[in-house]
Amino acid sequence: MLVIGIAGGTGSGKTTVVKKIVNSLPKGSVAVLSQDSYYRDNGHLPLEDRKKINFDHPNSLEFELLIEHINMLQQGDVIPEPIYSYLTCTRSEEYNPISPREIIIVEGILVLTQPKLRKLFDLSVFVYADADDRLARVLMRDIVERGRNVSDVLKRYAATVKPMHEQFIEPSMRYADLIVPQGGHNKVAIDVLVTLIEKNLKV
Repeated sequence: MLVIGIAGGTGSGKTTVVKKIVNSLPKGSVAVLSQDSYYRDNGHLPLEDRKKINFDHPNSLEFELLIEHINMLQQGDVIPEPIYSYLTCTRSEEYNPISPREIIIVEGILVLTQPKLRKLFDLSVFVYADADDRLARVLMRDIVERGRNVSDVLKRYAATVKPMHEQFIEPSMRYADLIVPQGGHNKVAIDVLVTLIEKNLKV
C-alpha cells in the first residue's frame, strides 16, 4: 500500500489534481481520504458560533482520528470516514465506508503540517497556486457550494484564510517531495506524479 499526502492552500486546485491522478491510475486502485471529513463536530455550539469557526487552523481538525483510520486501512480494515457538513458545521450520524486500496490519497490544506501524519506518507505533494487565483476559486466555491455571500467570503478570507495560509499552510510546503505549480492545469507535473506513483507500486 502506498500512502500519499496532498496539501496546498484553499482553492489551489488540490481536488482537481487528485481527480486527475485517480483517473490516470487503474480503476479501483485508489481510495481518497479528505481532511475536510475530519473537522470536529460542533453540534454543541449555537449556529452563529459555528459560523465563526476558524476552519484553517489545525485545532479545528481531529487529526488523531484521521491517523487512526490510515493505520486501520494499512492493516486491511474498512474505515468509517465521517461525513461533515459545512452548512451546519456538524458531522452526520452516517459515515462513508472506505476499503483498503493499493493507493491511499490523503488530501487537505493542513495534512503536511502534522509530524505524526507526515510519517505515514510514502510521498508528500504540495499543490501551489497564486493567491489571486486561490481567492477567485474560494469565492466561486463558497458561494455555490457553501451558501455564503461575497461579503462574508471576503471577510473570512482576510480574517482567517490568508493569515492561516501564511502561518501554517505555505510553510508546510518544505515537507513536500514534489510541488505542483498551477494546480490541476499543470499536466506535466501531474504526469510526473502519476509515473512516480506507478514506479513506487512496482518496488
